[in-house]
Amino acid sequence: MGRIMFMHDIWNPWHGCVKCSEGCEHCYMYYLDGLRGIDCSVIHRNKAGFDYPLQRARGGGYKIRSGELIRVCMSSDFFLEQADVWRVRAWDIIRMRPDVKFFLLTKRPQRVANCLPDDWGDGWNNVMLNVTCENQRRADERIPILLSLPFRHKGIMCAPFIGEVSISRYLPAGQIEQVMCGGENYDGARPCNFDWVKRLRAECGQYNVTFTFFETGSVFIKDGRRYNLPNKSVQSQMAHKSGMSFVGRPVNWRLTDALGFELPEQTLYVPHYRENCRSCGSRPMCNGCSDCGMCCEHTK
Repeated sequence: MGRIMFMHDIWNPWHGCVKCSEGCEHCYMYYLDGLRGIDCSVIHRNKAGFDYPLQRARGGGYKIRSGELIRVCMSSDFFLEQADVWRVRAWDIIRMRPDVKFFLLTKRPQRVANCLPDDWGDGWNNVMLNVTCENQRRADERIPILLSLPFRHKGIMCAPFIGEVSISRYLPAGQIEQVMCGGENYDGARPCNFDWVKRLRAECGQYNVTFTFFETGSVFIKDGRRYNLPNKSVQSQMAHKSGMSFVGRPVNWRLTDALGFELPEQTLYVPHYRENCRSCGSRPMCNGCSDCGMCCEHTK
């Protein structure tokens, strides 16, 4: 739980969520909160971390450096109804850091258009919206809405990957810049079939869309055999060894300073990695090592 809340590339302005689709049935946050006796359906604002992108390090600079990629609301949903009262301030914080990349993920794209700031226009250059597509039903429901929304950067997350998904009809428009997929974990995990992964990867390859297979999930089907992989590190390594991930056409982020001047690439954060990162399936979408030492503790 601590790693989800405090990893350096995650900003959770609020915590807790309301289940809304099949992918929520065995939600990892509900499971992890349950281990601590916490009711994940109770939504609350994270007081200490709400302004994380604006927090300063001891030297005076921002804790989040220019060019970093920050995943938002990984313990909730940025467009959750119960968070409407806090979202205006969250947009203010994002507006104040045009030098940082913000990754938004939602199962509620139908709410997005009415939750954007007044000065949004065609979208901010440092914000990417991703929709969760855990199966074909949700893909066909959410991707058309995503394509209609005014965002400069758009992506698809097939996780938990609990049913085959085809997105080939949505890729020719050229709006989708990345697709990620991974199996389900923890209590009641449903199988992820490698055949689904291969077919999804082939569709992305046809349109040169970056594809990342980051973990197998606890229950993985390959060549008709069922594998139980409770260790997430092993899942990640297996995803990496599959060779499914690849980098397609680049995402053209435009990061600026507070005055709107574009920042030179040489001034932006460059992620660095440790030896064990080489076999990690999440590396293609990772912000790099924060030098917290936690991975070293887990390998002792």
